[in-house]
Amino acid sequence: MPGHAVQVFAAGDVIATMGANQGDGLGRPEELCPGDIYALVPRAQPRRLVLEQGATGRVLQIAQGSAIGAAGEAIRLIARCTLLSGEGAQVDLLVLEHDRTAEVYLLPLSPLAHRTGYSLVGIDTDPAPAPVVDLICVSFARGTRITLPTGLAVPIETLAPGDRVLTRDHGPQPVRWLGRATLRAEGSLAPVVISAGTLGNEGDLIVSPHHRIFLYQRARTPRLATAEVLVQAKHLVDGGAIFQREGGRVDWFSLVFDQHEIIYAEGIPCESLQVSEATVARLPPDLAEQIHARFPGLRQSQHFGTEAGREALDDLRGPGRR
Repeated sequence: MPGHAVQVFAAGDVIATMGANQGDGLGRPEELCPGDIYALVPRAQPRRLVLEQGATGRVLQIAQGSAIGAAGEAIRLIARCTLLSGEGAQVDLLVLEHDRTAEVYLLPLSPLAHRTGYSLVGIDTDPAPAPVVDLICVSFARGTRITLPTGLAVPIETLAPGDRVLTRDHGPQPVRWLGRATLRAEGSLAPVVISAGTLGNEGDLIVSPHHRIFLYQRARTPRLATAEVLVQAKHLVDGGAIFQREGGRVDWFSLVFDQHEIIYAEGIPCESLQVSEATVARLPPDLAEQIHARFPGLRQSQHFGTEAGREALDDLRGPGRR
């Protein structure tokens, strides 16, 4: 069974530009100081780390095809750090240590942008065990109704490349690729259910945990740089109308357009799959191979909306902010 490939940076690729550790890389948790500002060095290039498929816990095993270490060697999860950009974008990093060399590597769970400063706001030295396949891809469950330019909403599985879908910013746009995968609904892979009516949706919207929902705030808030906000579905979970549902398997579908788009799923504006090295590397291997073959060299820019973490959501709650 093939391993699961992720993209990691060396600790020295992400350095403190301001603060107590200025000039040092983001490394072992005992050496870090909250409040320091970090940034990717100008020529930082991610390295391919292949981990055994299905591995979980804090001690992971390197698989064949990795640019780091050798097959069978261990790499340990030693911390989880939370960074926040000045624009309100939150990025969580898994801090990994290679057993044999003691080298430290950083696995971003969301893309790190170049020429952007990130404040270190959280250090978890006892993180929960990390599954190798953390579904960071953005996917809709089978049956999700997608809005067409005519206003008709059709199940996502009935779409095909070339079909036009209504987008918020660019009107009707053709689907370039429709990805499919079936995964167990367990732990971090359990789908997020946004119950009918919660965000004005007629039916339940079922999406992968990292899928970002588009929210528009009528009044600007101090934490967020723009009125347009992208929020990962997992941050909306409240245990009531929005919850994660475990058990069984889920058929997932992802849509790719020429650009990173905002489309309408069950009437709710949501993102399409953004094609970039950072996001595609975290797709299930079969999907990643299909995208690389279909879109060689394609690097889409993120929609201009600000990404909001759980902490910023308190500013959004209230009537009329949707």
